[in-house]
Amino acid sequence: MATYTEHRHLSQDGLSLYYRAYGDPLAAATPILCLPGLTRNSKDFHRLARRLSPARRIVCPDYRGRGRSDYATDPKSYHPVVHINDIRHLMAVEGLHHVVVIGTSFGGFLAMGMALAVPSVLRAVVLNDVGPEVSEAGLSRIMDYVGRDNPQPDWASAVAETKRLFATLSLKTDEEWLGSARATWREGEDGLLHFDWDTRLAGAVSRARRELDSWSLFRGISRIPVLTVRGELSDVLSPDTMQHMAREHPDLIFVTVPGCGHPPSLSEAIAVEALDDFLSGY
Repeated sequence: MATYTEHRHLSQDGLSLYYRAYGDPLAAATPILCLPGLTRNSKDFHRLARRLSPARRIVCPDYRGRGRSDYATDPKSYHPVVHINDIRHLMAVEGLHHVVVIGTSFGGFLAMGMALAVPSVLRAVVLNDVGPEVSEAGLSRIMDYVGRDNPQPDWASAVAETKRLFATLSLKTDEEWLGSARATWREGEDGLLHFDWDTRLAGAVSRARRELDSWSLFRGISRIPVLTVRGELSDVLSPDTMQHMAREHPDLIFVTVPGCGHPPSLSEAIAVEALDDFLSGY
């Protein structure tokens, strides 16, 4: 039996955008909207969504220019404001009036933006290894691979490159690393494996960083329940930023996943326990 259904909806500028949906749309618990990292897609949330779906609806989109969604004609439309508009359309299509957002990395920034754009829909937010400030080391590492393709000849090579690029992930088994590789590369018409995102999105991200006041975005969720999960070895979310976040949001709950870098998979034991406790109220 399939664990999810596949859907598409149209963006305001006519792109066909893909998303997965898990669980019963009529479940009593608050639905969860899973927002992936900058270059990531719905596949990253499969284990989490499958685990949570017996009790609630889980919706996992591929952003424009990622995964199975259309690539934009104009790369300027990879701006976070446009992504939030896409999310609003998705929520309308799915009939989601209230959600808990789980945002990994870039997805966490979008969650903060939603608090300003559509504040009434947020019941709670989970920030997965992300805060208003991104450490320079982590940003440099990410931007180094976002804007250029890195073709691989086969899946064994893709797995090896995944391990090199994301060496501090908490993945353990060969199956888990292959799953991560399959969420990172896609098969191209040339027979090679290519990154599963539009490499042109790097420019829009750089522009957005100059335009947006990230601490003002974070203050937008200061009255919303927030759980922050940080990888102990993260080069994106620093302990200092975590402490600053706690001062800005006195009710912030946070947990650190030991021995893990950016980002936690949210399948680690300590993350599972924290998530289940946090979500039990919604």
